[in-house]
Amino acid sequence: MIQDWNNRFSENIREYGGYSIGKLFALLKDPEIISLAGGLPSPDMFLIHEMRLVSGRVLEEDIEKVMQYTPIKGEKVLLDAIVRFLDRDNIRVTDENIVVTSSGQHGLDLTGRLFLNPGDIVLLDRPTFAGAIVAFQMQRPEFAGVDIDEDGSNVEGFRAKIESLGKDNKKPKFIYVVPDFQNPSGITMSLKKRLSLLDLSREYGIPILEDSPYRDFRYRGETISSIYALDQESGGGNVIGLYTFSKLFCPGLRVGFNIGPPEVIEAMTNIKEGNILNTPKYNQDMCAAFLTEMGMEEHILKCRKYYGEKLEVFLKTMEKCFPEEMGVTWTKPEGGLFLWVTVPEQIDTHELFYEAIKYKVAFVPGDVFFGENPKRNTMRINFSFASKEQLATAAGRLAECIRSQLSLSG
Repeated sequence: MIQDWNNRFSENIREYGGYSIGKLFALLKDPEIISLAGGLPSPDMFLIHEMRLVSGRVLEEDIEKVMQYTPIKGEKVLLDAIVRFLDRDNIRVTDENIVVTSSGQHGLDLTGRLFLNPGDIVLLDRPTFAGAIVAFQMQRPEFAGVDIDEDGSNVEGFRAKIESLGKDNKKPKFIYVVPDFQNPSGITMSLKKRLSLLDLSREYGIPILEDSPYRDFRYRGETISSIYALDQESGGGNVIGLYTFSKLFCPGLRVGFNIGPPEVIEAMTNIKEGNILNTPKYNQDMCAAFLTEMGMEEHILKCRKYYGEKLEVFLKTMEKCFPEEMGVTWTKPEGGLFLWVTVPEQIDTHELFYEAIKYKVAFVPGDVFFGENPKRNTMRINFSFASKEQLATAAGRLAECIRSQLSLSG
């Protein structure tokens, strides 16, 4: 019998801890806990009737193909629908610029496998999407983070970091950003900073990885051109885009797509051949139908109204529950699914998480959103899943819990 399996694991995986957020969810089985932790879309926004109709037709007319292997790059009907979907956002692509993925997380994994060797540098915001961090961690890179500003990435901070790394003959493999309603902060990058980031990318020859799960979830303010579209206006070739249908349509189907230069997409497709082979045809057919025949634009408007109302309720409740003297602050996003909360420095939110469960409320501790040197007095709060009534109750419970911890710390 093998006694020590760990020493037989690859060096890349031996110390790899996986997605800690998922492990926290296992502690939330008590139905009385109001979870503000996961980034779950509301079932109220699921197109259940439409999906039943399309599903019945697909299974009736095309079941043999549904049950068979499919093209690795993606089903033609979905690729064509994606081209039209992106065109509405002034992004011009063809099939050769797209690979269908089995979720946005898979798209991140493909990117990490393609670009990163152990010790390579990833430049990113502080905080940033924890799923990206754990996807890239499997390749054992080093993370170089710069604190995000109220209007998005600190581009001059990125520049300083690049110049500092250059003194040691190091250079980031890519810059990872979530410019629209960032997970976890809810912050949106200004147009000025998007253009400055592109200038930085061109100056140093460093690609930008633009993650866009929430772009259509804008509740107020004006839409800002994507970095990918801005790059195309001046020749293109510097940006790779990541997209998912999980938030906009349905997370259970696990479908997304990456876009980029043909040689990048070809390499990602080669990797896909080796890790999952193909994305299920049924799942792709449902996403293609969402884009073409389920009233997507009307659905997006409904989502904006529904989630926008929840956000307004939650922000007003936060103002009532957290008076200024408590020292608790939070972002006020124009869209997306998340708020970023900062509490007084004497509180470690990882420890607070376990106390909050006793108060029947949950959040995600902020330390998991940092590639290095985490800020431990932060947390991510989701407002999309709980009802308006639950959001108000949860904010009150969280305030009571934090107030209790502040009194204990003196």
